[in-house]
Amino acid sequence: MSDGSDGYDVRSLAVTFRSGAVLAYHRHPWGQLIYATSGVMRVATPTMAWLIPATKAIWIPAGVEHEIEMRGETALRTLYIAVSRSPALPETPVALEVAPLLKEMILYILGIGMLDPHRSEQDRLAGVLMDLLISARPQDLALPLPQDRRAVALALRLQARPDDGRNLMALAQEVGASLRTLQRTFPRETGLTIEAWRQKARLLHSLAALSSGASVTTAALDCGYRSVGAFIMAFSQHFGTTPGRYSGG
Repeated sequence: MSDGSDGYDVRSLAVTFRSGAVLAYHRHPWGQLIYATSGVMRVATPTMAWLIPATKAIWIPAGVEHEIEMRGETALRTLYIAVSRSPALPETPVALEVAPLLKEMILYILGIGMLDPHRSEQDRLAGVLMDLLISARPQDLALPLPQDRRAVALALRLQARPDDGRNLMALAQEVGASLRTLQRTFPRETGLTIEAWRQKARLLHSLAALSSGASVTTAALDCGYRSVGAFIMAFSQHFGTTPGRYSGG
């Protein structure tokens, strides 16, 4: 992948991956808009992790190391954007809302393949794409990752099994640490208490499930809530809308 010096401002890639496929840590000299029309992606850098459902995308600036894990069959639709074209886009990764017009723009560019700035109609198209990305609403889908190996092990477990109802003391023992140690480590390294981190991991999992067609009840149970009412309240407080907006049933 070039940095745009080959004359193209935007390149595109469409690939469908099986569930469980992983694109190991890598980086690009281009910025990358990572979007999937179906499936869920866990996108991570060494310090942050995002769970991206099909209604969202994530912007990864040029040079940022990241990995992508597919959860469910995932139809990846990626745009690579030259640094020269994207100075107004964020300098750090950010999840974005994909409004209908932005979705159609992504798919339209995929149909073209690459945008050549020397062709006036394609240069204008790239400009509209930048406007849509600049105006796209950021989404709070990120979980800061701790660096302590035991805290990392617990964080990965909480993300992988949000429905695990065991108390934190039992989970801490499994990763070889005392709960008190982890209760000090998580705020210091992530800015969140371990309890808040666990709740956010559950809510992000539920958003992905809802966006994939799960009912509110199913999403609540799958992410570890025993009370649907408590789940709806927590979801609404975090995302500012009810889970019914995303529910498939």
